[in-house]
Amino acid sequence: MVRGDPGVGKTALLDYLVDHAAGCRVLRVAGVQSEMELAFAGLHQLCAPMLDGLKRLPVPQRQALQTAFGLSGGPAPDRFLVALAVLSLLSEAAEEQPLVCVIDDHQWLDRASAQALGFAARRLAADPIGLVFGTRVPGKELAGLPELHVAGLQGDYARALLDSALTVPLDPRVRDQILAETQGNPLALLELPRGLTPAQLAGGFGLPGAVSLSARIEESFRRQLDALTPATRLLLLLTAADPSGDSSLVWRAARRLGIPIQAATVAVDAGLAEFGARARFRHPLLRSVAYRSASVEERRAAHLALAEATDPRVDPDRRAWHRAQAVAGPDDEVAADLERSAGRAQARGGLAAAAAFLERAVLLTVDPVRRAERLLAAAQANLHAGAYGTALELLATAEAGPLDELQSARVDLLRGQVTFASGLGSEAPPLLLKAAKRLEPLNVGLARETYLTAWMAALFAGRLAAGGDMLEVCRAARALPSATHPSGAAEVVLDGLTLLVTDGPAAAAPTLRRAISAFADPDMTAEEELQWGFFAQAAASALWDDDTWRAMLLRQVRLGRDVGALDQLTVMLNALGTATAWTGDFAAAALLATQVDAVCAATGSRAAPFTTMILASLRGNQAEAVPLFEATIAEATAGGQGVAVAYANWMTAILYNGLARYEQAVVAARQASEDAPGLYISMWALPELIEAAAHSGNTDLARDALARLAESTQAGGTDFGLGIEARSRALLSEGETAESLYGEAIDRLGRTELRPELARAHLLYGEWLRRENRRADARAQLRTAHDMLAAIGAEAFAERAQRELLATGEMVRKRTVETVGTLTAQEAAIARLARDGHTNPEIGAQLFLSARTVEWHLRKVFGKLGINSRRELKATLAQLGHADLPA
Repeated sequence: MVRGDPGVGKTALLDYLVDHAAGCRVLRVAGVQSEMELAFAGLHQLCAPMLDGLKRLPVPQRQALQTAFGLSGGPAPDRFLVALAVLSLLSEAAEEQPLVCVIDDHQWLDRASAQALGFAARRLAADPIGLVFGTRVPGKELAGLPELHVAGLQGDYARALLDSALTVPLDPRVRDQILAETQGNPLALLELPRGLTPAQLAGGFGLPGAVSLSARIEESFRRQLDALTPATRLLLLLTAADPSGDSSLVWRAARRLGIPIQAATVAVDAGLAEFGARARFRHPLLRSVAYRSASVEERRAAHLALAEATDPRVDPDRRAWHRAQAVAGPDDEVAADLERSAGRAQARGGLAAAAAFLERAVLLTVDPVRRAERLLAAAQANLHAGAYGTALELLATAEAGPLDELQSARVDLLRGQVTFASGLGSEAPPLLLKAAKRLEPLNVGLARETYLTAWMAALFAGRLAAGGDMLEVCRAARALPSATHPSGAAEVVLDGLTLLVTDGPAAAAPTLRRAISAFADPDMTAEEELQWGFFAQAAASALWDDDTWRAMLLRQVRLGRDVGALDQLTVMLNALGTATAWTGDFAAAALLATQVDAVCAATGSRAAPFTTMILASLRGNQAEAVPLFEATIAEATAGGQGVAVAYANWMTAILYNGLARYEQAVVAARQASEDAPGLYISMWALPELIEAAAHSGNTDLARDALARLAESTQAGGTDFGLGIEARSRALLSEGETAESLYGEAIDRLGRTELRPELARAHLLYGEWLRRENRRADARAQLRTAHDMLAAIGAEAFAERAQRELLATGEMVRKRTVETVGTLTAQEAAIARLARDGHTNPEIGAQLFLSARTVEWHLRKVFGKLGINSRRELKATLAQLGHADLPA
């Protein structure tokens, strides 16, 4: 990134780079301020010469880029899938020849293009590609890139440049004044003397004071424009008003205004602009001055001429934008054009552009009803584009005008959605609950969807919700009238999840099973699955149906990757990480944690380290785990994310149970189990509470927790749930009853994939047998537990089993889990994906890297492992103790 003030020489440095990029293919684009609202305009201009490589991209990426560029129809592509497609397209283009992409005036790129190019720039490693940005003020899209700050010329160099621009001798004091005030800015040194008479220069009287440097440069440009003929100034105004640089369009508009072709000769001779295949100004500031120095009436006439010269079939959005700039006041016809442009931009995934079109349409709308609708649409577009502040401002504007009941309710809904999306977790549930209640008599379908969003917000806020907690949300949703078609996925899921909270697991189980079945329907669209899949997998987890839960999470993750829904992918990857770690496959869970980090890096978002926490708790390293849990609790509490607080407490309970510090485990487990009743963490923390309370002598607390646990496990009726219940009940039983329950737990958990839970059942059974003085029987169970836990890598629980074995008189040699210690987390992730047969492009799509970068990492992996090919990965990783990843 080349950063510096206007006129400091950024473009000159980029020109130098282009001139000296021997042997490289060079592509160049420059942002233009007035084109910032046209979605993907800059990106399309940069990528146009490479579009023949589209056919070699993965199908989802190819379709996303084609839709973004308006080359084909289809659902609006996710912006991150578009960005990944750009990365792949650049990588493909660089296969034939090293590629240099130069992006000048980055600060004026449309937002969609800026995001995609910033994404690609941060993921270039082994590709022979250079992305070089010139910018005045770096945006967040360029965060983390290497930076070159260009400052003004110093001393003799500045004097020499100033002298080259002078045509008369200059008083030394005036020269020193110019040098000091320009601070060596090359453009200022060249431009400030222009247009001044020798007398003005000699005494320094023509130099403006007390204004900014850029203002002085602009004043110099303005003097040069004032010296031109009216026709030439009008031609330059047309050129400035349309940023496309399309000379044919400029000349079509010029003919409408009666501008002769000789007007261009004057501008060219003055060195202000060029009119070849493209119309270009000498400097971007000159374009700005040419536009702003014209009167309002002159600008409107220029835009009208450009609109009339633009073919509405070829470029309807540019025509609509020019028409909007040409009108003097509200105009419903132009506003309608802008609204249609917003629809096209949104269909291409240009959310920021859609918002800009709609905001302009609002200003031009006469009819108050249509104006309110467009205000709400603009607010929603800004919400989806991540411009939360602008969205709230538009909602406030909407409220100040006349709204009907439905529109007023939608204002509440949008405000709640903005609050939830912006991370204000504790404040979102009451806002969404209020909106859902208002929508009930107006639009029951939208009310139901809003209740589901409120349910999710209440889940994430947990006990930190500022009103509108889970029970209140569910009671309100239960009062909704039945739909005409109660088999709809959204309705069945909402009915099941709310019934679970209000009436308990037994009452909810049949509806929850119907919800799960609804998502097995082959006719369900990918869009529906993505929209409601989170809630369906919640139904599976509530029933302790671990196999279905994992399968649904895997399906959601695949769908999220395919369509680039990275906002949802973070949540699903973390949930899948929990499910995978629970099977004892720590290597696979670590890979998922790496992918969560990659998604967060790609989106600039933050997520609680759920998968990292469960790995830390099961591994049992207190020195690493406790600081992680404490930091998560502090950050989540500040952000109103109660679910992360509850999860960290659950993990703390597992950690302390492994370390046999039961009183501390009781405290953490009680806090976790008091989250959303019957859901996720509150349910999963109960076995930890029972174990810790039983070991610390608090049997009343343990029995109360067992009663709560049994409600959900018996409703689910799965081996997972009933096995956990049997193990927990055995802790509170004696004699043959206890032994029978331990046997049942081992039998049931042995039929699941949850190896840590099975190993803990052997451990608890062995501990009970030792207390019963059945040492030989205890040794068998404890040895099995120790070997399983050590092989998994659950070190604290393995050491607990080892201590019990020592108490029976058996010596145990401590085992360690071998790891690929020499590989980085990213290298290990790539190695495992390659082992499972994924191609380089497929691995790149999962980890947001180019295929060439994946290849580069694999070569490093091969070197570190001492192998030569992918075929050797499976055996080598197996020798190092790595289980297979889930498919």
